[in-house]
Amino acid sequence: MASADPTPKIAGGVSRALHHDSAHKHVSGEAVYVDDMPEPPALLQVYIAYSTQAHARIETLDLSAVAAHPDCVGVYSARDIPGVNDVSPIFGDDPLFADGVVEYYGQPLFAVAAATRARARRAAAAARIEYQPLPAILTVDQALAAQSFVLEPRILVRGDPQGALKKAGRRLKGRLRIGGQEHFYLEGQVALAIPGEDRDMQVYSSTQHPTEMQHLIAKLLGLNDNAVTVDVRRMGGAFGGKETQAAAFGAVAALVAFHTGRPAKVRLDRDDDMHITGKRHDFRADYEVGFEDDGRIVAFDLMLASRCGRSVDLSGAINDRAVFHADNCYYLEHVRIRSYRCKTHTASNTAFRGFGGPQGMMVIEHAIDRVAAELGMDPLEVRKVNLYGIGERNLTPYEMEITDNVLPRLFEELSQSAEYWARREAVREFNASHRWLKKGLALTPVKFGIAFTTTHLNQAGALVHVYGDGSVHLNHGGTEMGQGLFTKVAQVVAEEFAIDYDRVKITATSTGKVPNTSATAASSGSDLNGKAAQAAARTIKQRLIDFAAAHYHTPPDAVRFESNRVHVGERSIPFAELVRQAYLGRVPLSATGFYRTPKIGYDAKTGKGRPFLYFAYGAAVSEVCIDTLTGESRLERVDILHDAGASLNPAIDLGQIEGGFVQGMGWLTSEELYWNADGMLATHAPSTYKIPTSADRPVDFRMKLLTDNPNAEPTIYRSKAVGEPPLMLAISVFRAISDAVAAAGQTGRAPNLDAPATPERILNAIEDLRAHVPADVELRAEAEA
Repeated sequence: MASADPTPKIAGGVSRALHHDSAHKHVSGEAVYVDDMPEPPALLQVYIAYSTQAHARIETLDLSAVAAHPDCVGVYSARDIPGVNDVSPIFGDDPLFADGVVEYYGQPLFAVAAATRARARRAAAAARIEYQPLPAILTVDQALAAQSFVLEPRILVRGDPQGALKKAGRRLKGRLRIGGQEHFYLEGQVALAIPGEDRDMQVYSSTQHPTEMQHLIAKLLGLNDNAVTVDVRRMGGAFGGKETQAAAFGAVAALVAFHTGRPAKVRLDRDDDMHITGKRHDFRADYEVGFEDDGRIVAFDLMLASRCGRSVDLSGAINDRAVFHADNCYYLEHVRIRSYRCKTHTASNTAFRGFGGPQGMMVIEHAIDRVAAELGMDPLEVRKVNLYGIGERNLTPYEMEITDNVLPRLFEELSQSAEYWARREAVREFNASHRWLKKGLALTPVKFGIAFTTTHLNQAGALVHVYGDGSVHLNHGGTEMGQGLFTKVAQVVAEEFAIDYDRVKITATSTGKVPNTSATAASSGSDLNGKAAQAAARTIKQRLIDFAAAHYHTPPDAVRFESNRVHVGERSIPFAELVRQAYLGRVPLSATGFYRTPKIGYDAKTGKGRPFLYFAYGAAVSEVCIDTLTGESRLERVDILHDAGASLNPAIDLGQIEGGFVQGMGWLTSEELYWNADGMLATHAPSTYKIPTSADRPVDFRMKLLTDNPNAEPTIYRSKAVGEPPLMLAISVFRAISDAVAAAGQTGRAPNLDAPATPERILNAIEDLRAHVPADVELRAEAEA
């Protein structure tokens, strides 16, 4: 029998598959969200009344009957804002309350405070509002025709795409429409504001960007930023929907608290939340691709047009990222990408997991499948021949060099482990023997850039205290929305001090502890905040090393931290004991840490530069089955191989991969947004908007992390981001459905299938293909059946 390891290992640190710090609280109901906090005395509940017109001039907004209503404690509109009526992230174009004109159905008009939300809603109904309707632009097509844009169009060109198209052996034109997506976070928009002395304001909010909310509330109330403190312990999901748009609800709560001197809470119900807030941008993509007989793409001309809504919000950066990811994993020597940011009279669309990248990738994957169909090749062969890394092809259209390319390896390992070619043959046999059911198979890759494309956001701060008993208090600027960021950063601090993970106390994000933070977004939470926390921990650790060396008359390089102990020369003392000695020796045991991402820089004028520090990669094989009578689709098996570098926490990373994939699958299969002719969102509740359920998860779901592939860049412990990239692995589901539809059509043509691939769209695509099937083929198929 082997002897036990005499050196105890720390119960934590990086690379260990620890559970999410709040997982048990999530499932037991013990996790405290904003709406679970004990309600302070005299709390007011707030209802926000909104426009029922898409575009109109407000002729009358008479709130006198609201103010006189017995349930009303206060009613507040644009005229009651003491500072600036704006809650926009950048351009100053998002009023908290409409003033004179409304520009979408759902735009906030005024807020009512009462003892309960139901009473506030009843009082709001007494308002007298008269509109003068104005022409409304609701769709991308209408906006393009009217040249209606929130920002000037942009164009990126490399090489001579028009000349290369003319010389190409073959050419195809196409159009793909890509739907938007509702965030559908489990916890809706919510904020609690508590007024303090000297006009101070404490706000508890479900927001990804506490600093931005702090700044906007201060501006709205005419205060300095230091008068407002925003705290966030956790969110019940966000996915980008609480990056900018949560600010409005914190601002409404603070405005009511400011005027009444009483605590105020805003909590939207699902219908109001979906009407008021923006979504993932939907896109129209027109393209022309030139290619040769071996499948190699020689030219790509692309037009991307997105529905941005009534204001800019983050549409500039989102559309830029769509442009940056229009190549996905393929070298495009001659390319032109035109980007149109369309202004419509709908809610301002906003950040959503992937931030424009998924929409950009969808088009090139669609084009590749059409090229494969035209040539009679398997789509995987066309993908492989166009991959980055073949020869010297490692420069993106915006001239960032790819130096960490693992795509060929991903393709090889995944196609073998998923038995792609054997299953391709099995799919053919199944389709030949089944008349009404048809299967499809697809392997698609992902290359996703990691960093904020707005350079100044690539910074983070952290605060670490070590107490006299050796326990550690950790605070940083990142927010926890269920993705496990707090757990990962605590593991980093535990690793630095070589102590048990449970000795590190995770605390709520607060603008009162770490100032001027960036949003938790762009998959950069662990990269930025992990590095900042590491810097703070290393500052304290160096002080402890210097103290121990002086105290015990030992060279500093003889001091080592290991398994909850500190080895000082020949001595070994508990970590807590050394901390206690250092405290008595008047050594400071608190430090801040700061990190800014190196190497990045992008020139928007030239369209060239390095907007990302590195790329995260992945690939997925999806197998689907469709019913050609009902249009229903079923995902039967998924194989994923994903690159997380040297994972900080494999359990959390695999959870993110699974969750991101399923969310992407929902976007591309069932989550359909529909606005009626009046500009009202008709799909504004779970009864009409269909997110994936547990029943939609494939029975056979195989996920693996790419091994032996630490990040080439010096990220936190050589890990890679894993928040957003997995969502785009779900493009394989859409391509597999398209493959199945093609089999149903029996023409060899690629179908005209837009996203999401709802049953109606699948049936229409099959009907469109069959309309082009020669009669003798139909008769032969029927006879064989």
